[in-house]
Amino acid sequence: MVELRKRKAPAPPPVVEKKSKPAPKPKVTDTPKETSTDAPKPTVPEAGDTIDLDDFGGEIETNDGTKTTLKKLVEESKSGVVLFTYPKASTPGCTSPFSPHDSSHTSCALFSFIFRDRAISSRFCIGTKQVCLFRDNYTHLTSTGLSIYGLSADSPKANTTFKTKQNLSYSLLCNPSATLIGAIGFKKAPKGTTRGVFAVDKKGKVLLREAGGPDATVDAVQKLVAQGSKSEAKEEDGKDAEAK
Repeated sequence: MVELRKRKAPAPPPVVEKKSKPAPKPKVTDTPKETSTDAPKPTVPEAGDTIDLDDFGGEIETNDGTKTTLKKLVEESKSGVVLFTYPKASTPGCTSPFSPHDSSHTSCALFSFIFRDRAISSRFCIGTKQVCLFRDNYTHLTSTGLSIYGLSADSPKANTTFKTKQNLSYSLLCNPSATLIGAIGFKKAPKGTTRGVFAVDKKGKVLLREAGGPDATVDAVQKLVAQGSKSEAKEEDGKDAEAK
């Protein structure tokens, strides 16, 4: 009789240890971005705006070394202040056909007197045309009570030399820090100055703010003076009518 062999029971499957799930990583929250604390850039006033003259433009200095501010200049004026800006004081002087090598003011003044024409005389003011134009038209430009000043980032010494060379009838303002130049919108990065003209009346109302070359800046003030003359004439007519 055949003996049947017993089959061995299959070995149980190996116990697989369950791997524990890794602990979830803590979520990293984004740190809020720091907001800029820089103060917004002050807006440049335009014609028709009214500015607070207190501390406007900071402290400046006249070419003779006197500390002052725009507010003081306005208070000292009869009807307001005109500031024209220029990049840098220049010392070559005005020349004319009478003496091409003469850097003094004399020959330019003589030529201006003979022709009495701004377009002709200013042609010979090499490098100093703007100050020459304001000088030659000073009487008319101040006829309504406006005070005229040149403004640059030059030192008092440089501007005094410039004023003396050109025999200017008005003071030059020195603003090396460009606080006032920047406040009226004529600061040119990084350290330059754009030519322009700015006018403000006794109440702080901006009458004029315009960038431009020598002729354009003088013409702008000429128009302003003409408008002022018309306004004064209307006021006088009104007073006469009331008197009657």
